[in-house]
Amino acid sequence: MDENQEELERHFQQLREELHQNDLQDFREHFLEMHIYDQGQFYQGLDDQERQLVYSYLSPKELADMFDVIEEDDEHVEEYLSEMRPHYAADMLAEMYTDNAVDILNELNKKQVAKYLSLMEPEHANEIRELLHYEDDTAGSLMTTEYVSIVANQTVRSAMYVLKAEAQIAETIYYTYVVNTDNQLVGVISLRDLIINDDDAMVLDVMSERVIAVHVGDDQEDVAQMFRDYDFLALPVTDYEDHLLGIVTVDDIIDVIDDEAASDYSGLAGVNVEEVDENPLKAASRRLPWLITLLFLGMSTATLINHYEALVSEASILAVFISLITGTAGNAGTQSLAVAVRRLAISDDKEKNFLKLIIGEILTGVVTGLVTGLTILVIVGIWKHNFVLGFVIGTAMMAAITVANLAGSLIPMVMERLGFDPAVASGPFITTLSDLTSVLIYFNIASLFMERFIG
Repeated sequence: MDENQEELERHFQQLREELHQNDLQDFREHFLEMHIYDQGQFYQGLDDQERQLVYSYLSPKELADMFDVIEEDDEHVEEYLSEMRPHYAADMLAEMYTDNAVDILNELNKKQVAKYLSLMEPEHANEIRELLHYEDDTAGSLMTTEYVSIVANQTVRSAMYVLKAEAQIAETIYYTYVVNTDNQLVGVISLRDLIINDDDAMVLDVMSERVIAVHVGDDQEDVAQMFRDYDFLALPVTDYEDHLLGIVTVDDIIDVIDDEAASDYSGLAGVNVEEVDENPLKAASRRLPWLITLLFLGMSTATLINHYEALVSEASILAVFISLITGTAGNAGTQSLAVAVRRLAISDDKEKNFLKLIIGEILTGVVTGLVTGLTILVIVGIWKHNFVLGFVIGTAMMAAITVANLAGSLIPMVMERLGFDPAVASGPFITTLSDLTSVLIYFNIASLFMERFIG
C-alpha cells in the first residue's frame, strides 16, 4: 500500500470515529473537503447503520454530488436508495445530473421509479421522464439536458452573462451551443472564443458553423467513435430536424468504452467478466449454458475421432499429434477472431471490400500455416526419423491453421452483417469449431499417405 493510500485509510478511519461520536461539524468539514471520488469510496465501505448517520449529516445535494460518481456502476445503489427516506432519495436524485439520475432509475422497477418521480418537483421529474423514454445504449440514453445554449443574434457580453448564470447547473461549459429561434442547432462557440473576442461582437460572427452532432437514436458505440476521432469533451444531440435535445459528455463515453470492452471480452471468453465477486452458484449458472453447448460441439469432435478409430489403430503414432494440431489451430482461430472483432469496432474499416478482407485472411493463414507446418515437419522428421510423417503433420497443420484463421475472421464478419454482436462468436466456440475441422483435415490427409509413413 503506497503512502497516499495509507493516508486516505487514516482519513477514512477518522471520519468513522467522527460518525460514531456524533461529531457533526468535524465530519462535514473533513468529508466535504475530500475529492468526490474518495467520498464515494468511503461511503461504499460503510455498513447500513453508518450510512444512516451520513444521511442525517449531509443534505440531498451534497450526497447527489457523490452519487454522480457512484452512479449505476455500484450494484448496491438500489439498496442505498431503499434505506433512505423516500423524500430524501427523491431530492437527491433530482439534484443529480439528469443523465446520471436516469441511469440509476433504469436499474429500478417501474413502481419504484414512479414513486421517486411523484416526490420530485414537477420540473425535475419531467426532465427525467423525457430521458427515460429513450432506448438503452443510444445517444438519447447517454445525454444530459444540463447544458448551456445561446442564440446567434446576441452579443458576446450577453452570452457571457447567460453562461455565468447557468454554469452552476451545467455539466460542462467548455462548449456553448448556438441555436436559432426554433431551437435548431446552428453553431458552437468555445469558452476560449467567448473570452478572447470583443464584448460587443455578435455571436453569429464568432461562432463556428461547422458543428458536429449526433442523432438521438445513434448507437452508443458510434457516439464513442466520434469522441475518439475528434477528441471532443462533449457532443450535441439532435433530432431529425436538428433541434438541440441535449449533450453527451466525455465522462459518460468513458463508461461506454469500459462497458463495451467488458462486453466484448465477455463474448470472446464465453463468460461474464463482471462476475468477479459473484455468488459461486450464480456464477456457475451463468457459465454452464456455454459449457454445455460447447460440450455437445466437442462430442462431435470425439465422434469424428471415433470414426477414424481403424486408422488410429493401424498407425497409433497419429494419436500423438492430435492435440498439437487442434490446439495450434484453435490458437490461430482465436487470434484471428480477436483481430476481426477489433476491426469491426473501428468504423473506418467497416466499409472495406468484404472479398478483399477474406483474401487477406486466407493469405495470412497460409503464411502462418506454412511457416508453422515447415517447422513441425522438420521437428517430427528428425524426432521420429520419418519425414513422410513430418510432411503429413506439417501439411495438416498448415491446412488446419488456414481454415481456423478464415473461420475466426469470417464468422464475426457474417454475424455483424446479420445484425448480431460479433463478439458473441466467442473464443471457446471458435476453438471448439477449429478442433472439429482440424481433426477432419488431419485424418483425411493422413489416410492419403498411410502406406508411405507406416512402411
